Amino acid sequence: MTDKKTKKQLPLYIQIGELLHREIAAGHWLPGERLPVESSLAATLGVAIGTLRKALAKLEEDGLLERRQGSGTYIKRVSGSRAIYQFFHLELLGGGGVPTADTLSLEIDNNPFVFEQLKTDEASKQLWCIRRSRYLNRQLVAVEQIWFRHSHATSLKLKDLHESLYLHYRENFSFWISRVEDEIDCLEAPDWVSKQLGLKPQQVIPRVQRRSWSNEGKVEEFSLTWYDPSKCRYFARWH
Repeated sequence: MTDKKTKKQLPLYIQIGELLHREIAAGHWLPGERLPVESSLAATLGVAIGTLRKALAKLEEDGLLERRQGSGTYIKRVSGSRAIYQFFHLELLGGGGVPTADTLSLEIDNNPFVFEQLKTDEASKQLWCIRRSRYLNRQLVAVEQIWFRHSHATSLKLKDLHESLYLHYRENFSFWISRVEDEIDCLEAPDWVSKQLGLKPQQVIPRVQRRSWSNEGKVEEFSLTWYDPSKCRYFARWH
């Protein structure tokens, strides 16, 4: 186990683009609706106009936005493409927030419960287990523990991991996450969670238990996310 943090972080304009992609998919803006003017949107997001414009250009390239000369930028459609953070369901209490992550540790595990969740019959009986801190607008809001099959990478180091694990799966393991199933409960946080989030020992907080399926219909990831309800909330919207 190591406490070094991953170096492969997403550029800010990609983070902003993913946030807007997620907001569009969640229905904050509907097809045909005009986005706020760039100066207002950049101020709301806390970024330079140049950074915002790079993010908007990428979303336009992906087919989500349409720029109309002299009129503004409009939502073109809700994308069916694979956004990096399309399944990230935490937001600040006031709404939104740019997601980022720091990897706290990486180790080999053989948790029988997780093997059952992944429905694997692999002989190795080994898993990669990652602990991470999650941030919204650079504010620590949650920690998570994530497992995936050791067979995807027999050798793995923190420097190999991308800040976005879903992007890492897509680029290195040749699959992507196409759907997830979440179960939410409230339990006493483990000691490492309480310490990382700065909570009182044995404090009861929400926990999200997730199974994630690949585009090939296989459960490829199991995770537990503990979040601080005084800082963020879980959301899911359908339109």
